[in-house]
Amino acid sequence: MKAAELFVKCLETEGVKYIFGVPGEENLDFLEAVRTSSIKFIVTRHEQAAVFMAATMGRLTGKAGVALSTLGPGATNLVTGVAYAQLGAMPLLVITGQKPIRKSKQGKFQIIDVVGMMRPITKFTASITNADQVPGLVREAFKIAQSERPGAVHLELPEDIAAEETSGTPIPPEARKQVNPEPKAIEQAAAMINQAKHPIVLIAAGGNRKLVRRSLKAFLDKTKIPFVSTQMGKGLENEASELYLGTTALSDNDYVHCALNYADVIIAVGHDTVEKPPVIMTRERHQVIHLHFSPSVKDEVYEPTLEVVGDISDSLSGITERIEPSNWDFLYFGRLRTHMQKELQEKSDSDFFPIKPQRIVSDLRAALPSTAILSLDNGMYKLWIARNYPAYEQNTVLLDNALATMGAGLPAGIAAKMLNPDKKVLVVAGDGGVVMNISELETAKRLGLDLVVLILNDSGYGMIKWKQEDMGFANFGLEFANPDFVKLAESFGATGHRIAAADELKPVLDKALAAKGIHVIDCPIDYSENKIVFGEELKNKTCNI
Repeated sequence: MKAAELFVKCLETEGVKYIFGVPGEENLDFLEAVRTSSIKFIVTRHEQAAVFMAATMGRLTGKAGVALSTLGPGATNLVTGVAYAQLGAMPLLVITGQKPIRKSKQGKFQIIDVVGMMRPITKFTASITNADQVPGLVREAFKIAQSERPGAVHLELPEDIAAEETSGTPIPPEARKQVNPEPKAIEQAAAMINQAKHPIVLIAAGGNRKLVRRSLKAFLDKTKIPFVSTQMGKGLENEASELYLGTTALSDNDYVHCALNYADVIIAVGHDTVEKPPVIMTRERHQVIHLHFSPSVKDEVYEPTLEVVGDISDSLSGITERIEPSNWDFLYFGRLRTHMQKELQEKSDSDFFPIKPQRIVSDLRAALPSTAILSLDNGMYKLWIARNYPAYEQNTVLLDNALATMGAGLPAGIAAKMLNPDKKVLVVAGDGGVVMNISELETAKRLGLDLVVLILNDSGYGMIKWKQEDMGFANFGLEFANPDFVKLAESFGATGHRIAAADELKPVLDKALAAKGIHVIDCPIDYSENKIVFGEELKNKTCNI
């Protein structure tokens, strides 16, 4: 068979169900092999969106998602999505085409060093220079992408190699080896927690990648130790719990930081310093227990006292067996939680228009069932949702707090809906980010998805405007005009809605979520609350509660 056919059979052996991408003439042998395979090829309107979709598949399944592009400009369009997967620890394989490497009559037309370009932003990259290399390189790529810490890998398939004959066969995946934590480290962790006065649990992204929820719940049920989450740790434990103290939407100076700074021992479950730091955790400030699949990467914001390296679930189970609820003092945490809950509810019923962020988040939580998935683009609203929106189930708030790129929300929501057809999926995006990949509405329509897209409209790049104002600079360079989002939605075959009063949002959300097809909601937002809450109220707060 051709190398391209063998490549596709290797992908089938790895369990690949979908490939997202924009092919070119260099991919045609590969595309023909996909056509006659069990894999569904989904053509997207931009290569960047294809990678966001594939990376989200990897994020939610633990198995590498796959994206395809041609050479040159197709490959360069992948870069942001590849970096998104690499920093966000999402298993991903990107496949790029290339001109014939043995004999080409097109000179250097469209040719750049794609392997060299991918090297700094992937775990592994290689060009296939012989058809017989296909099985080994594909297996190696998947193994590397899916092993801890997960991330992006890249394979280049030149046009002449794709057409080359081979008698190779796919290599079946081997069972993953589980790294067991050292018993001594588990004993030390249990002793540190037993001896603490005010321990706290920090739930982060690494825990959300695996089946850790059951062992974490058993630990919290036994100890009753309060917990906070990072943005990418949301939902690993039910945030309706009385033990939940909040999410670190900001890097400092919020009430949740009062709790973290008061704690004498922080049990960091799956923290990764690639995610924006929830608080500075160094030996001078805290005793920190690092529970993760891999050793910590120490820097000026994270320097654990003790590392328990291995399967997080096994580590938690081992500590739970050895721990005995002690004379811990959680009274301050309780007072802080009561105060925070009251503060978070303020302005959630405000009738001001354009709508305040607190009201929008409150209406979202009221409209969505516990299993519904929020797919967030990147913008100021992400901080408000992370802070004010309690997540009840794992992976029901999909956001990027690593690369934190705009444009990912809609493609990620499409992938989430494909994987979860029976769940409600709502994309929340700013008017800046959504337009970057708005063409994927056509992809969602073609796939027959039921999807709701909420566009928060302030005619500008709201987060940077807030930072600009906070630094005392004049308003400059961050405002733009928007299209008519209702007409734009209709042009894609979707249903458009425009919010004209605060009390309209919840009924429109209810209607759209209950309906079939794609619904786009244009909702004006008032970001003056950024300065009021984050710039004034929190800066003047006190931790003495």
